[in-house]
Amino acid sequence: MLETLKTLRLEAEDAVLFVTIDAAPMNLIGPELIADLVQLIEVLDAGSPYRVAVFKSADRDFFIPHVDVTKVKEYRQEAAKLTGEASIGLLFRRLSETKAVTIAQIEGRTRGAGSEFALACDMRFAALETAIFSQFEAAFGLTPGGGGVQHLVRLLGRGRALEVMLTANDYTAELAAAYGWINRALPAAELANFVSGIAHRIASFPTDGLLSVKARVNEVALAPVEAFRHDSDLFGEGVAHPETQRRMRAAFAAGFQTREPEMDLASLIGGLSAPTSD
Repeated sequence: MLETLKTLRLEAEDAVLFVTIDAAPMNLIGPELIADLVQLIEVLDAGSPYRVAVFKSADRDFFIPHVDVTKVKEYRQEAAKLTGEASIGLLFRRLSETKAVTIAQIEGRTRGAGSEFALACDMRFAALETAIFSQFEAAFGLTPGGGGVQHLVRLLGRGRALEVMLTANDYTAELAAAYGWINRALPAAELANFVSGIAHRIASFPTDGLLSVKARVNEVALAPVEAFRHDSDLFGEGVAHPETQRRMRAAFAAGFQTREPEMDLASLIGGLSAPTSD
């Protein structure tokens, strides 16, 4: 089944599956990536043969930058094939519920729905020198729709979650770790070996214990389906708002969704003109 994947490269080491995101040109979330994630989640739901899945990127600069905003309808339709609803927020929640333990190994920029994908993973480890995080939807007049609100409030607390989402700024791996956005920030040269060691250690333990602990933690910390659905609906409704559309056009004119401008997305969106008055 997984032999048909177009944007994910897989390498199995016993009960650990290493998943490399390779969706050229810069790992934007589009329908092909979501279709591949649907297939992968169905496999991870089985809990065998893989007890742990590690997600990393083939692109040194970008883990997942955000969604392709020109293909919102298309990628939502792909998500619905697993969730029954057109929502990547609900798809990412399904990732949090899989029987495999999921780990994000982040070396580049992860923003917007890319941050939400990483937050849906059970653990997050990042390269100290190069990883960048942002939840920037508010800069376009939007509410994060992929679970960012639910996860960030629980992990960071109310004040820091509001800071992160309302400033729409970039955060270094060091600060993200200090805030609780990620588990740890490590030197880039040490990251892969550290994550691999954790993954194999976890995979060596009894499956029943892993499943029980993860299920109990999710019962305590994972927001209900209705909360994810509501945020997804807010995002979907907001995309059509005239001010959001105006800001999107201005962002595209400044190079949004192209590599070099996206390297410093915080400056790009910070330079957009102020909202029009009512």
